[in-house]
Amino acid sequence: MTQTVPTPAHTVQQRYRDTDTAAPADWNPVLRVLHEHRSVRRYLAEPVSDATLRLLISAAQSAPTSSNLQVWSVVAVRDPARKARLAALAGNQAHIEQAPVLLVWTADFARLRQLAADRGVPLDGADYLESSYVGFIDAALAAQNAVVAAESLGLGTVYIGAVRNKPEEVAAELGLPEQVFAVFGLVVGHPDPAEDTRVKPRLPQQAVLHHETYDLVTQRAHVDEYEQRIAEFYAEQKLSHSWSERVLARLASEESLNGRHRLREALANHGFRLR
Repeated sequence: MTQTVPTPAHTVQQRYRDTDTAAPADWNPVLRVLHEHRSVRRYLAEPVSDATLRLLISAAQSAPTSSNLQVWSVVAVRDPARKARLAALAGNQAHIEQAPVLLVWTADFARLRQLAADRGVPLDGADYLESSYVGFIDAALAAQNAVVAAESLGLGTVYIGAVRNKPEEVAAELGLPEQVFAVFGLVVGHPDPAEDTRVKPRLPQQAVLHHETYDLVTQRAHVDEYEQRIAEFYAEQKLSHSWSERVLARLASEESLNGRHRLREALANHGFRLR
């Protein structure tokens, strides 16, 4: 059976769940992959090969990196027992165990610390909050390149922010030295077609795109409009969610952060001084 390829207009419109969204003037396969992104939480048993993993990492290393510092590393976890332990630390998310590989992306200053020690030179600038930001940002840029690469190959992905729930335990499980911190995980595998994952609509551009100066007032109506559109999506997925209630609850209290309220302490415990 021949599969119908969605038009560029339909692909962009489904991202906003808005048929009034203008058709794009330009289009290519990369833009299609980006617009069709969806989180996948059910996977087939089929493995991800070493060759594919190497390709994902070369794509990740093709991302921008501040001053070419390259202050990130990634740990590929395939061992079922280790994945199970990491899943338990990350809120018992079943897809961590189900998918063939979990990639744990880290902010990594151990490599440069070692380089400085070998040469007997100072590295005091690495102790500042700015440098830690660079590590987190570099890891995120690299991982997102890997996501696009994986999805272009027909693989599915989902980020696992919950590796920050218990960062010291995750570091121990992965053997992370000081100055290497797990920023997030990324599950990669072959999607189970039975899940029927849909593209989740995003906020209208008018709520996130500002021209020249930031305008908080005019975006309110567009956020309200989004609430209605994503409610339809949730209903189709048989979820009784309200977007506004969900996001406000996510940041309502220390408890709602699921252990991540102590991130500064955890970073300090792992050698990040954050001056």
